[in-house]
Amino acid sequence: MALREIRKEGDPVLAKLCKPVKEITPRITELIEDMFDTMYEGNGCGLAACQVGVLRQIFVVDIGDDNQYVFINPQITEMEGEVTDEEGCLSIPGYVGTVTRAQKIKVVAFDEELKPFEMEAEDFLARAIQHEFDHLSGHLYTEKVEGELRKAVPQEEDGVPLAENTEEA
Repeated sequence: MALREIRKEGDPVLAKLCKPVKEITPRITELIEDMFDTMYEGNGCGLAACQVGVLRQIFVVDIGDDNQYVFINPQITEMEGEVTDEEGCLSIPGYVGTVTRAQKIKVVAFDEELKPFEMEAEDFLARAIQHEFDHLSGHLYTEKVEGELRKAVPQEEDGVPLAENTEEA
């Protein structure tokens, strides 16, 4: 397992279409493991393969619900409701923007063993899946931002904002 470089906004690979995965090879297995490590190191909750320079239809998600999700060749088959909330992206570090997405979705995909599955997701998990799904088509969340991007406010583990430019006594 290794950390991979996260491609930043402006890198042409982020604007390209990802290709379907046809078989699980040792390189795909290693990629998925590296994606989780890279996502955790960046304090993210999702990461698409193109964000580490690999143009394959794979993304991983972990929203802190004791589950690690792997989506290979995913398709969102149903969308319901709307929720507007703040989003960020590991490819655009330090910024957030307001985005409206479906509140509830149904997705079909393959897991890390290329076994098909279907799941329903809502709220934050649905938002994370939609965000990563967009990456597979070469789209960043900034295309959907309502208003301007804003500087992200750093947060501690418990969600309390950190004070900026403070000194310890």
